[in-house]
Amino acid sequence: MAQGSLRELYIDELRDLYNAETQLTKALPKMAKASSNNELRQAFEEHLRQTSEHVSRLEQIFESLEEKPTGKKCLGMEGLVKEGAETMRMDYKDAVMDAAIIGAAQRVKHYEIAGYGTVRDMAKLLGEDEHVSLLGLTLEEEKETDQKLTGLAEQNNPQAQAAGEGENEEGETGSKRGRSSSRRAA
Repeated sequence: MAQGSLRELYIDELRDLYNAETQLTKALPKMAKASSNNELRQAFEEHLRQTSEHVSRLEQIFESLEEKPTGKKCLGMEGLVKEGAETMRMDYKDAVMDAAIIGAAQRVKHYEIAGYGTVRDMAKLLGEDEHVSLLGLTLEEEKETDQKLTGLAEQNNPQAQAAGEGENEEGETGSKRGRSSSRRAA
């Protein structure tokens, strides 16, 4: 394989996605646990099952390429997971915490959608029709999950807003209090 080739980039991008998905399998249970809304918790549990399938599809692609899926750390996902973990340490309550978790999850989804769209298009150019099909299936599942999260946000966020209206007279909201206490701890 020529160094600097599209095929080499394709494999590198697939390794990045593989690592991203494996990082996500560790983060999703924590997001589910931090959710106060049962429907949101179930969505994270379902996406964990899907993420395991995504990992399996990527392993299938690597096997057909006779390549190993390991060897790369996805720094983008690492950052998104760290941000999500920081969000869950904030002192937001119930619907406000759920709104924060949904936002963190949607940032992850958008990152994955971009990654899978990119590698699917590379697979098309490289004539990897089976890969195109597998990557396209994962891409569609990521988009569906993003849409589900949007729907959950539309249900949840009015409750989060109503919860914020009950804060103290000093005008301090959970958001301000959470951020300031987080900054002091850093």
